[in-house]
Amino acid sequence: MKRVRDKRVELDALLDGLIKGYVSRNLAARVLQASLDEVGVGFRPVVDHLTIRTLDIDRRADEFIRLGYGYAETLNYDDWFAKVYRVSGFPPLFVDQAYPDARGRTSLIPGWVAKFGDLALHHVAAQVEDIEWAIQRLKALGIVFTGDIVGARGAPLRQIFTAPELVNGEAFSVLELTERHQGFLGFSPPQANALMRSTVEKG
Repeated sequence: MKRVRDKRVELDALLDGLIKGYVSRNLAARVLQASLDEVGVGFRPVVDHLTIRTLDIDRRADEFIRLGYGYAETLNYDDWFAKVYRVSGFPPLFVDQAYPDARGRTSLIPGWVAKFGDLALHHVAAQVEDIEWAIQRLKALGIVFTGDIVGARGAPLRQIFTAPELVNGEAFSVLELTERHQGFLGFSPPQANALMRSTVEKG
């Protein structure tokens, strides 16, 4: 029991470090955190999932698996794929990479990893009750969004990315807003692909 508790403490520290590092380098996340801090909620309780980009999902996920995360599913796209990992009490982990063969040649992921590595979060999704209202409030605070909401009103999952945070002129990280209904806790491959592409025009 102590060993399990120790792993969960270590996992807490790992995720806290990743999230704090992400927030420190993403304006939209800082704006959201400031509002949540004002009412005493904080950023982490609204985290829907965390996303890491890498060149080798299995290698990168190993650190999290050792601390209790387990493989849940694989999602496949035209030029990239992702594996989802879950553990009770913590946000899901979405780890993505380009296909290692010819299919991955057009993927954005290898170029991103070459610039930024795979130790930082590419994005964090914050779960919101009403995505249109959240967008309106964040826009009023100066946050810019890219593309349109992916997912129709009333759908189990609706999502949108902020415009990418730039580092040396390169698209680095985004904040995702996620609205969920009907108890849906999963991911939608078409929506994730549309979100990936939404950063191309602005990023």
